[in-house]
Amino acid sequence: MATIDWIIVVTYAILTLILGWFCSRSQNHADDYFVGSGKMNPLIVGVSLFATLLSTISYLAIPGEVLGKGPVYLTNYIAYPFIFLVVSSIILPIYMRQRVTSAYALLENQLGREIRLLGSTMFLVLRFVWMSLMVHLTSKALAIMIGLDEEYTPLIVLVVSVFAITYTSIGGIRAVVLTDFMQTILLYGGALLVLGTITWKMNGLGWFPTEWKSEVWDTQPIFSLDPSTRVTVFGTVLSVFLWVICTSAGDQVSIQRFMSTSDVKAARKAIAVQLMVGMLVGGTLGLVGIALLGFYEANPSLMPENVSISSQADQLFPHFIANSLPPVVTGFVVAGLLAAAMSSIDSGINSITAVVMSDFLPKTSKNDRESVAFARRVAIVTGIVVALLSFIVGVVPGNFMAITNKTVNLLTVPIALLFFFALYVPFASRTGVLIGTLCSIASAIMVAFSGPILRFMGPFIGVEPPSDDPISFQWISPVSLFVGLATGLVASWIFPKAIQLSEKEPRDLS
Repeated sequence: MATIDWIIVVTYAILTLILGWFCSRSQNHADDYFVGSGKMNPLIVGVSLFATLLSTISYLAIPGEVLGKGPVYLTNYIAYPFIFLVVSSIILPIYMRQRVTSAYALLENQLGREIRLLGSTMFLVLRFVWMSLMVHLTSKALAIMIGLDEEYTPLIVLVVSVFAITYTSIGGIRAVVLTDFMQTILLYGGALLVLGTITWKMNGLGWFPTEWKSEVWDTQPIFSLDPSTRVTVFGTVLSVFLWVICTSAGDQVSIQRFMSTSDVKAARKAIAVQLMVGMLVGGTLGLVGIALLGFYEANPSLMPENVSISSQADQLFPHFIANSLPPVVTGFVVAGLLAAAMSSIDSGINSITAVVMSDFLPKTSKNDRESVAFARRVAIVTGIVVALLSFIVGVVPGNFMAITNKTVNLLTVPIALLFFFALYVPFASRTGVLIGTLCSIASAIMVAFSGPILRFMGPFIGVEPPSDDPISFQWISPVSLFVGLATGLVASWIFPKAIQLSEKEPRDLS
């Protein structure tokens, strides 16, 4: 990176701190810190939803997936209109009736405090893993771009975490949402700059393929009865549909942003903006992956040593940024990737802080300013834990897309099932929901790590260990949903609700 590139990156980092300080000046009570007093602009909230949930995955995973495996993953956007219909007409009208700081307060009246704490705990585990994974993957990519060895990844994690923790702990949800907006602009601008640079270097659109790259890409059919088929159109659309629906229904990060808007109408605008931005940015990043494939096929001498397009495609995007972009452009693209990492940290820190203070810490007599100060201290501790966990999440096998699905999907569906049983199944019982949740988690783990499990158990059960996963990561969510829903409904019938909750009074959800 040239000096001007470092100036651009440092300037961006400093701007995030200034924005955090600016947002902190109007924070007089906890509602300001966690939900922006429920009056935030739905356009900005929608962009923040996209940046929070998809930024690092989009920036790193989509180009690598399309480049090394094939473009079929981009068919996931077929699911987006159906996602909007379900979220806007079924989820938001129910959720927006009650204004809560912690989404898991919605579970308590129907299923008791134990289920509320279960949901909160599962969210904390999910979000800690999510943030740690995003920081780890992004820091590895930044190391390549900057020209450092992988051993310097912990140092990059530290720098990124310090900036994100600082502006998030100071500025609260307003700082998070506004920086997410700024980060999305950088993220998308970086993708356009890469696409434009490749087009310029190749004197036009010569990088666009005219046929299926069978020598590089996997076979990716519309549908397959073989569960080991890594990616299919049907599996892509179904898994993304379930992931977004379940995240909107059960993840504090999403629900907290819905609560930061004024009403159902505003929340619908926010989810519509999230999906439209997701399609625009994701489609552009898919083109980046195709453009990178064309560029390196035309210029094989520029490939890094000992890197294969089909098996190590994730490394080519960072390598291109580090070695083939002109100054200034490199600075903006690296700033965009840094923004992607920060957007994953800041939102998680703020949401985790809200859950910890609402669900786990006893109510105190602190005044509003003392509560905000205490929330900032919790946010700092949360950020430190994320930074430490990011050092150990690199053990999961697979490319960026597979790693992400194998980790964050383990609890996404089980958490959403808690809300489904609590808000939409009147006869759901605490015992039945607990059984369904545990079965859902177990099935998700078995699918996600089916390969390692069989490789370990094969010698004991007389089965030849498979070289690849016998069940694709795309089936984690569908299997987890089916198992959890079926066992939860049956268990609620066997252990009826009346026996457990007949003497319970509705609880205060505040």
